[in-house]
Amino acid sequence: MKNRIKLLIILSLGLFLILGGCTNKNKSIKNNLKKVTIVLDWTPNTNHTGLYVAQKKGYFKKQGLDVKIVQPSDGDASTIVASGKADFGISAQDTLAANFASKKPLPITAVAAILQHNTSGIMSRKDDNITHPKELEHKTYATWDSPIEKAMLKNVMEKDGGNYSDLKMIPNNIVDEPKALKEKQADAIWVFYGWGGISANLEKVPVNYFYFKDLNSTFDYYTPVIISNNKFLKDNPTIAKKFMKATTMGYEYAINHPKSAGNILVQQVPELDSKLVNASQKWISGQYKAEGSKFGYIEPRRWNNFYNWLDDSKLIDKRIPVNTGFTNKYLPE
Repeated sequence: MKNRIKLLIILSLGLFLILGGCTNKNKSIKNNLKKVTIVLDWTPNTNHTGLYVAQKKGYFKKQGLDVKIVQPSDGDASTIVASGKADFGISAQDTLAANFASKKPLPITAVAAILQHNTSGIMSRKDDNITHPKELEHKTYATWDSPIEKAMLKNVMEKDGGNYSDLKMIPNNIVDEPKALKEKQADAIWVFYGWGGISANLEKVPVNYFYFKDLNSTFDYYTPVIISNNKFLKDNPTIAKKFMKATTMGYEYAINHPKSAGNILVQQVPELDSKLVNASQKWISGQYKAEGSKFGYIEPRRWNNFYNWLDDSKLIDKRIPVNTGFTNKYLPE
């Protein structure tokens, strides 16, 4: 009996030491991971799925990274990344323009495109028959009052033979775009199809939609993009490449497994509407690379064309030099 008790004590002690060793090993591994923070541009959505997949699937850890995904609480992603409070962030080429054209631009660079094409456009009630820009005349449009937004609308309307001055502007305080159209809060709203358009389908609100990129190829700019701090990139090129490798793996997984990727996003961010996420993910997974050969690539011609148009239209303080503000060097080979 005594021998059996001794044996149990020895076995218990051994098990305790093994478990303790495993715990210490796990702590050691976590302590050895390089901490990296990425700040989102907005609340989590399917533009961000690849990041959450990379986190959940352990792709970041396999690259030796402990990545924290945060939402902006004070300022936008650009200023947060520029200040060094985050290493990476989510932004868009159009919103970055004023910075790159300023006398003292923030030290940030776009390192990857999340979507290969601009999926934004104008959504309206189907019964109003707004199928192209000219038909926006005498309609109410919910505006953010952005100079670039208004200039793009003016461009596509006039190109279509319409009179921009006949478009009635109202403030955009809209949260639920399909509901706003249904209740006639506005006749037309600028939305991103992968969220606003899909939401209209789910809510069974019949709509018409046209993409800006289909009306003027110059408007096929990059939105959203992943940005980083210039000093961080200079001091940590290997870390940046590892981050982009894991991130690319996350988006590649979402491309090949949209349903599973959508479920991962909902698991990580349970307050999201699972039906909207899954429907959006099914559509947007085809947009991460589109016809491109690799995730994240930014085509210099398209990037430069949009910024040149902004300068020609006197929407920025000065011309942005060619190839300013982006790089493809941190993408996986």
